[in-house]
Amino acid sequence: MSLQLVTPPVGEPVSLAEAKLHLRVDVDDDDALISSIITAARQAAETVTGRQLMTARWKLVLDAFPACAILVAKCPVQSVTSIQYLDMNGSSLTMPAADYVVDTAYEPARITPVFGKTWPSTLPQIGAVTVTFDAGYGSASNVPEGIKSWIKLRVGSLYAHREEMSILMRGRIDPLPFVDGLLDPYRVALV
Repeated sequence: MSLQLVTPPVGEPVSLAEAKLHLRVDVDDDDALISSIITAARQAAETVTGRQLMTARWKLVLDAFPACAILVAKCPVQSVTSIQYLDMNGSSLTMPAADYVVDTAYEPARITPVFGKTWPSTLPQIGAVTVTFDAGYGSASNVPEGIKSWIKLRVGSLYAHREEMSILMRGRIDPLPFVDGLLDPYRVALV
């Protein structure tokens, strides 16, 4: 199974203005740096949680259809745009949307054939099935506040320290373990 980003997100869940307010930065000198840190923090949050925060298009590549359901591990899935596969002749076919059901209420999302149907036979080679889908919360206002708070803390840590360590009294350096704990409620568990 391979996930490939087709269309990256437009925008970030935390704006430059929100980040600067959190950082208490009033000047524009570091805007480019802060913007790049926001992107890095979003990507870190997406990696830790298995979620897509802002809407993006993804491609899930499988070697064959599974025995049961296809699990789409990038949450939340908004919609499946197509399921393509190589038939036994090596021809690329698109499965009709009426032949499968997408359960986006479950995380990770599940795709199964409709009642009375089965997955089609595929050419026995790697990458024979491709599921293209859109995932994400949509706009920044829909991203959970806990994730946005984590992003702001990560931005603050990277901006202030350029690392995730805190220098305490007497020169002792400690990691900031509480920061990653903010993402625990949003982790996606693969079954």
